[in-house]
Amino acid sequence: MNYKMHNKICELSSKHSGFFLIFVAILILLSIFFPISEVSLLTIYCFFLVATIGISHGSLDNIKGKKLLKIYKIKNKSLFYLAYILLACVVIIVWNFLPSFALIVFLLVAAYHFGKEDTQLFLWTNYAKRGVTSYGKYTKSYYFFILFKGLLVIAAPLFYHYEETINIFRILDSSFSLHEDFINIFFVIGIYSYVHFNFILNTSTYGSGAVLGDGASIILLNYFFPPLIAFTLYFCFLHSVRHSISLIAMLDKKNFKKGAQLFIKKALPLTIITAVLFLIAVSFLSNSYELNESILKVIFIGLASLTFPHILLEYLVEKNEK
Repeated sequence: MNYKMHNKICELSSKHSGFFLIFVAILILLSIFFPISEVSLLTIYCFFLVATIGISHGSLDNIKGKKLLKIYKIKNKSLFYLAYILLACVVIIVWNFLPSFALIVFLLVAAYHFGKEDTQLFLWTNYAKRGVTSYGKYTKSYYFFILFKGLLVIAAPLFYHYEETINIFRILDSSFSLHEDFINIFFVIGIYSYVHFNFILNTSTYGSGAVLGDGASIILLNYFFPPLIAFTLYFCFLHSVRHSISLIAMLDKKNFKKGAQLFIKKALPLTIITAVLFLIAVSFLSNSYELNESILKVIFIGLASLTFPHILLEYLVEKNEK
């Protein structure tokens, strides 16, 4: 991706950050005047948002998969789908037998993914602006900051709603526990990481205000809303939309509206298939668990099963494009 394209996506992402912060502020005001009452109904709403808008940003993985097969000179396209599904199934199997291990690894991988994807383009554009053509040697020194930045998404609900968040994690792993001192440390480091990245981007045309805006949105969401609602709003309307913006811009470099239409057309089939599979999983699990527990298991274990192949694919494509 060239500098001009980076700059265009960063401009759109910066605007998105501002709009998202305004969106959060409006939701907070609405929640004050119209308090949340029916929690079980909100859980269902969260499920449908995650199963549609949330997972839609990964629905073009098949296009990236074709690109990867081309790089490795593999003609059989079905191998990509087979490998993707197999890895997703492995994650689900591991979670059933080693839930503690799977949950910890998922939280760390998800934190790194959130920290990287929400900020990556701002960093790349900043390097390109300074005449740096290879960002690899720079980003290596930021790996831990990227992880800590993403940990704010995990630490904030624990910091503001400890018992409720721990109860969600214990639905996924009955033995899960985390000392509050560690949560406080992760929370502070997460905030510092946002400030750190803002300092890095303070000479960039786009990015500095957006990074702080994202951090403020995450904190406000988790302060005013229950953990599941806060995560759903972040995941669907910040993380997923941010990633979709870059995909739309790449689909049509000249016309964003046409790119958006093309994105919907290409993403819709796999999004519908995945949403249907999520519904089937909820229906199956509801025979053994309460509906809320079934939904939470499907949301987080389902996301874990999709996150690992998604991140691996992103890594392999980026590695071979450098």
